[in-house]
Amino acid sequence: MAAEALLKGAAALGYTMKVETRGSVGAKNELTAEDIAKADAVIVAADANVETTRFAGKRLLQTGTKPAIHDAQSLIREALAMEPATAVTSAKTAAKPERTGPYKHLMTGVSHMLPLVVAGGLLIALAFAVGGIYAGDQPGTLGWALMQIGAKSAFALFIPVFAGFIAFSIADRPGLTPGLIGGMLASSVGAGFLGGIAAGFLAGYFTRWLNRTLKLPDQLAGLKPVLILPLVSSLVIGLAMIFLIGPPVKVIMDGVSAWLNSLQGSSALLLGLILGGMMAFDMGGPINKAAYTFAVGLVSTKIYGPMAAVMAAGMVPPLGLALAATLSRNRFSADEQQATKATAVLGMAFITEGAIPFAAADPLRVIPCTVLGSAVAGGLSMFFSCKLVVPHGGIFVLAIPGAISQPLGYVVALLAGTLVTTAALYVMKKPAAALVPVAS
Repeated sequence: MAAEALLKGAAALGYTMKVETRGSVGAKNELTAEDIAKADAVIVAADANVETTRFAGKRLLQTGTKPAIHDAQSLIREALAMEPATAVTSAKTAAKPERTGPYKHLMTGVSHMLPLVVAGGLLIALAFAVGGIYAGDQPGTLGWALMQIGAKSAFALFIPVFAGFIAFSIADRPGLTPGLIGGMLASSVGAGFLGGIAAGFLAGYFTRWLNRTLKLPDQLAGLKPVLILPLVSSLVIGLAMIFLIGPPVKVIMDGVSAWLNSLQGSSALLLGLILGGMMAFDMGGPINKAAYTFAVGLVSTKIYGPMAAVMAAGMVPPLGLALAATLSRNRFSADEQQATKATAVLGMAFITEGAIPFAAADPLRVIPCTVLGSAVAGGLSMFFSCKLVVPHGGIFVLAIPGAISQPLGYVVALLAGTLVTTAALYVMKKPAAALVPVAS
């Protein structure tokens, strides 16, 4: 969506623009050296860390994806007005610099971890489908083999990879080794994903500090990246994880796990309401990602309820908006009406960001309605004790045997949340001819 918005913004201003996208499937439409040389300005719109050395000497504007989606033309004008070889953060995000650093590092870890969690979760679901609930206890069978691949390998790697790429985002390549080692130790001592987060940030910031502080003669400088930094950082982070950080974080994780496993009835409903509302509040922003990361991290401790609640809630905003724009066409613009099919598909695929264009056009009416519906979906999912072992895939996970428990309750939760959002939008949004701006 950010890429499409930038292309449309550039065309509206009369400029030619090439957009390189980088996601979980890698880079597409990559910029060549010739493309960069010809460019008048470069915009990096990303919520994860991006290497910018290849843009040296160009007007360079760094920002998040949301500003690009909401007002691409302003970003383009801002980038063209900059001085060459100046890298700054967009004015739209500079007001909150505390979010752009740690938040980007965390999202870099999440983006590299997610494919492992998704693949591992699907393989575990397939193992249950083939060999039953005790598939992992039947050596030599196909179900047992799938459990070895999914649970014993993919899931064993995701916390080290999570920590490693948090550290990589902070300290570049020198941070990767201590981050991976710290994440592996977090898993082995039982500190879980909270320990992985701690290991990643500690490894990244310590390695970056050591790299900047340690000065060596030119003849020995080559030893820093291959010997000194990995050795010293891994030693320090390893000892810290074993003796200082791991034990107390394990106590915290054990307490959280025990509390979540004990939730029943109204307590589970309340947690689901909170997680669901967070998923719709900023639709892919820091609050949404905090709820999602919390749920994904719990999957490693075999707590699957919050994951189900979060995914149901994340599907509701685009599904509710698509249904509302279909049933109450006079309350939505022509562009919004045309986007209903694409928005519905995004919702079914658990891409909450599909609701952003609607929210950007009328935030004070749309966001409360989506938060309400998502909270209902998340709350009911927890209340019905739905559990999801796959952290992505949207409605399509229902086709995978064993991926979700209580599938009927899950469908009810999703439908209820979608209908609540649709009904709330009908009440809050007036027919187009009667719409007036809401004061902010």
